[in-house]
Amino acid sequence: MLLRSYRKEVIRPECRPEAESLHIIAHLDQDIAEVIPYLNAVLGGFQFIKDPVSVSFKLHGKLIAIHGRKICVNALRDEAEGDKIVEWLRQEINDTWERRAEIQPSFESAPKPKVIEILRLLPKTNCRECGQPT
Repeated sequence: MLLRSYRKEVIRPECRPEAESLHIIAHLDQDIAEVIPYLNAVLGGFQFIKDPVSVSFKLHGKLIAIHGRKICVNALRDEAEGDKIVEWLRQEINDTWERRAEIQPSFESAPKPKVIEILRLLPKTNCRECGQPT
C-alpha cells in the first residue's frame, strides 16, 4: 500500500468568496510521485507535468490535480462529496501501484486540439445564431 494516510483541508475559493462550492486539498503523509505516470495512463490525465511530477484530469465536472504530496479537488457540493472522491483516489492510487508491473506509464499530456481542427467542426454557414460569425 503506497498511500496510507492524509490530512484533509477544506477551503472556499479565495477568488470567489460568494461561491457555494468547496475545494479540498488532501495533504498526503506518503510521497506518491512514483505512481503518477501510471495514474496518468490508467485515469487518462489531460495534463501531465514532468517536473515536479503531477497529473490533472476531470471527473464529473471536477478538476482534480494529483501531486507527489497533495491531491486537489475543486467545485465540490459539500465536504462529503470531497471525502468520497479523495477516498476513491486513494484506492485508485494503491490499486495502480500494486498493478504497476502490468501498466505502461504515460509521461505525456493529452494532445490539445488545433484551432483549424475546431474550425472544421463549425457548420460554415455563417448563420450567426450564436452571435458570432463562423
